[in-house]
Amino acid sequence: MVKIGSVELGEFPLLLAPMEDVSDPPFRAVCKQHGADMMYTEFIAAEGLIRDAAKSREKLDIYDYERPIGIQIFGENIESMRQAAAIAEEAQPEVLDINYGCPVKKVACKGAGAGILLDLPKMQAMTAEIVKQVSLPVTVKTRLGWDASTIKILEVAKRLQDVGIQALTIHGRTRQQMYKGEADWSYIAEVKNHPDIHIPIFGNGDIDSPQKALTYKQTYGVDGVMIGRAAIGYPWIFREIKHYMATGELLPPPTLQERVDTCRAHLDFSVEWKGEKRGIFEMRRHYTNYFKGLDDFKPFRTQLVEAPDYATTLDILGNIAQYYQVAPVS
Repeated sequence: MVKIGSVELGEFPLLLAPMEDVSDPPFRAVCKQHGADMMYTEFIAAEGLIRDAAKSREKLDIYDYERPIGIQIFGENIESMRQAAAIAEEAQPEVLDINYGCPVKKVACKGAGAGILLDLPKMQAMTAEIVKQVSLPVTVKTRLGWDASTIKILEVAKRLQDVGIQALTIHGRTRQQMYKGEADWSYIAEVKNHPDIHIPIFGNGDIDSPQKALTYKQTYGVDGVMIGRAAIGYPWIFREIKHYMATGELLPPPTLQERVDTCRAHLDFSVEWKGEKRGIFEMRRHYTNYFKGLDDFKPFRTQLVEAPDYATTLDILGNIAQYYQVAPVS
């Protein structure tokens, strides 16, 4: 049984990655329905929480059906991060996660996210303050290093474990790589299999099929995997991985009706949480992924993106179902 503190996650948990502008409550809801064991909020700026910024505060919204869930924060100032951790704890997640991995320039080049990998003593000091501040289990998500010449992930793991984190997720790329090239899991395995490391180690990067998930589990010995981009528009990846690990058999891909139904469920959660106007607008980024691979889909995508309201959007989804000769959405 893999545990983060007292939070039990099963034998080989599948974690949903915290993705900016993606991992909001509506997206998390459909991933939970299809088998994600633990999820994280989008990363939340510490300075935004302290200043009570509406956008940052909104990201603290979590729901009982999502549990267990972690709130993830980022920032470059130790005192701000300590205060933000206290605010995040009030939302009552199961876990508080620190982002030491974001590679985006506006974050990393200010010393937050992956930028702190250039200052390991500061990373350790910041983490120590957060661990002392909250009663929640504290976890970290990070990368291998800033670039190929600064990969010190084993030292990072030891330092963070020493100050009290209770799990570590490692993305198998450096900051310099961004999301290009292949993730190198050999470094993740080095951390996981080191005799001095006793906290759960989760691997992240390039898990996009059940076969790969099982192979990486067997090859690198990680305690679980975190899935990000492969779940966008395809929340079924969680159930497919679980089924394959249990039986060695691949589930058939979702039918078009399942795609339509899940897209509609996502839309419903989006409208419920954000209101109709914003909920409709922010679903637009997901349609291409839900219906990837369908012939002649472009006209439908255009209609979905231009749909002015909820009722029109439902009509279009029903038309998609009829066009591809499956039962229409009820």
